[in-house]
Amino acid sequence: MSTCKVLCVTNRRLVRGDFLTQIERIAAAGVTAILLREKDLPPEEYVQLAERAAEACAPYGVPLIPHTYTEAALRLGSRRIHLPGPVFFALTEAEQARFETIGVSIHSVEEARAAASAGASYLTAGHVFATDCKRGLPPRGLPFLEEVCAAVDIPVYAIGGITPENAGACLAAGAAGVCLMSSLMEAAEPEELLREFPGWK
Repeated sequence: MSTCKVLCVTNRRLVRGDFLTQIERIAAAGVTAILLREKDLPPEEYVQLAERAAEACAPYGVPLIPHTYTEAALRLGSRRIHLPGPVFFALTEAEQARFETIGVSIHSVEEARAAASAGASYLTAGHVFATDCKRGLPPRGLPFLEEVCAAVDIPVYAIGGITPENAGACLAAGAAGVCLMSSLMEAAEPEELLREFPGWK
């Protein structure tokens, strides 16, 4: 089995110690990319945090991908961005052209098709399994993930309640990889956690 690609989605409120130290540990563990999803921050504070987080990732060659804040991403010199569906669909062609890679969060097959047609580079699809991040909301399940993967020709990453035990089923459904938030934010040893995933290097 090939290496399981893992996108880390951040939530600094879940980190028990220093957030930037945890980001460096996660980058050192070899994740595919880190999505800085700190949407509660004012733009200026987000830029400052992103600059420091990018510095923490740089020695390990792991890209830090800004989330939601397009102007902040451009200020940081990033040609990558990850966007919620509504933000992505509101972009003009000129705004979209400023980025080389645009990831989009989707929650339906229709959204997936529309995002792919509109130029998304990859998708995150969920939530696939029950998760505390979406407490009370029923998961969409593996059939949803499989349908999304079959509907588009761009990479799809499963998100929501992903564990080493169910990641293989996500890959079997056609996902290019998985997204992890809580488990990586809380992991004392991110590398040990990632070793539990199928096909991890």
